[in-house]
Amino acid sequence: MGRSEGARIVGIDEAGRGAWLGPLVVGAFAAPADRTEALRAAGARDSKQLTAAARTAVYERLPALGDCHSVALAPAEIDRRVTRGELNELEAEAFARLVRETAPSVAYLDACDADARRFGRRVARLAGPGVRIVARHRADVDLPFVGAASIVAKVRRDRAIAALADELGADIGSGYPSDPRTVRFVRDAVPAGAPRPPWLRASWATTQRVIPAGPARPLDAFE
Repeated sequence: MGRSEGARIVGIDEAGRGAWLGPLVVGAFAAPADRTEALRAAGARDSKQLTAAARTAVYERLPALGDCHSVALAPAEIDRRVTRGELNELEAEAFARLVRETAPSVAYLDACDADARRFGRRVARLAGPGVRIVARHRADVDLPFVGAASIVAKVRRDRAIAALADELGADIGSGYPSDPRTVRFVRDAVPAGAPRPPWLRASWATTQRVIPAGPARPLDAFE
């Protein structure tokens, strides 16, 4: 689907910023600007307004309307940047990467920063010239392109969590610290003083609260 079809728009959003386990996924949906009404008809909206089954149904309709892209940020990378106070910068880098990959005329972003304009300027600087960047709060609610991106991000993160659960052979819940199943799994899987496994965001305050300091175990305990 080339730019010769007219102005090309990309919407970008993320899922899993506040999660405790697994990746943060930044999703993008790119298509000609005239696909807005078709996206509405397909059900593209803020993924949080949809059930898991409804999200999947909309996700499966999206390839007929445009291009789906995503970037997954692993817990170790998140931890490195959080310890330097750079989570927003990390997300801006991922948003900018998707802008460059999709080469739109306009990019609409659901801003991760409390200051939406500051986030937009940061992404524009990283993405380079030639694209108009519009960063807004609640863009996933108001703009079908960003709603589609939120569905891409959420479905792909949910699939990553399901794959992790299969790999670990356990019920890990949603991966969020508000989920009792997730808390129970982490408490059982990572005793006090154990090395932090790669699927856990060790920099989160929840980690320090749920897994207190204690005698360390050797790294091969997780092999």
